[in-house]
Amino acid sequence: MISAAATDLTWTLPHAVAGTMVLSLNAYVLLGGADFGGGVWDLFARGKDRDAQRTLIADAIGPIWEANHVWLILVVVLMFTCFPKAFAHFATELHIPITVMLVGIVLRGSAFTFRTYDSKRDHVQRRWGRIFSVASLLTPVILGVCLGTVASGAVPIRSVASLRTVSFVERFVDPWARSPFPWAVGLLTLVLFAFLAASYLTVEATDDRMRDLFRRRAQQSQVVLLVLAVMTLAIARAGDPLLFQGLTQGRTALLMHAVTAVAATTAFWALATRHFQVARLAAAAQASFILWGWAWTQYPWMLPPDRTITELAAPRITLALTLGALAVGTMMLLPSFVYLFRVFKTREGGE
Repeated sequence: MISAAATDLTWTLPHAVAGTMVLSLNAYVLLGGADFGGGVWDLFARGKDRDAQRTLIADAIGPIWEANHVWLILVVVLMFTCFPKAFAHFATELHIPITVMLVGIVLRGSAFTFRTYDSKRDHVQRRWGRIFSVASLLTPVILGVCLGTVASGAVPIRSVASLRTVSFVERFVDPWARSPFPWAVGLLTLVLFAFLAASYLTVEATDDRMRDLFRRRAQQSQVVLLVLAVMTLAIARAGDPLLFQGLTQGRTALLMHAVTAVAATTAFWALATRHFQVARLAAAAQASFILWGWAWTQYPWMLPPDRTITELAAPRITLALTLGALAVGTMMLLPSFVYLFRVFKTREGGE
């Protein structure tokens, strides 16, 4: 039986926008996240193939890294347009980690550009490379910390009266800095991005030596990813039983764990048997299922534990106009991305 709320457009529009935000975040994880992972492997490039590894990473990232940030910008625009109360609350309560993350994004992009066009002397290249790699390491962690803090319900909307009794540290630092769960999610995000990058680079590489190198790195990072996933669940169980229940109980949670396990197993098999195209697709599916698992766990809350998507949504006319503009923009954006990738990603390594 369909309830009256389910047939009301004011009920469905907020969920449509929220779903679009998750789709955009998914695209950012698969594209921009892999760029951050490339920066991680740039930092750990060692041995006589060090320069070849960094050249491969730069060639893979270079043509598309700026375009990949479109998806994060879209998430931000949809948030402050369609969920202004939530945007204002997140930007206020989490302004410290968000600022660090934005600085990391700017430093990473600037250092990558300067390293490409500045002097080729070793000390200059090392300076920009160090900034690029450290920013690539830090930014995913902070992104995961922000998501973990929100998912754990550590930043509820407080009354004006209660805000007067809360210190600066208690309000703006403790929710994300003191709890281990956000940092576990941050490390999970970092390793996930590194796994994506290594899986993608097995396809981007043009010789067997580079393919085998990044194949091993993808396998190693996937093992670490599994360990961190188990650790994150254990931390949630010890510190936040309600969150742990959402992550592990119910048909949806079990289904998401099952499809994630299938994708992870497929990726590991494909890497072991050198089916690199399959490994890349399976790695992308694994990352997507992890992200959507978090979204389904948090649904219908925009701000756990007591503010839903519908409660924090903008007026109906704002949502409708935004979705209409988004539909028109998508017709221009997606063909542009397809063309960009066809131009710069037509040469791929074989399996």
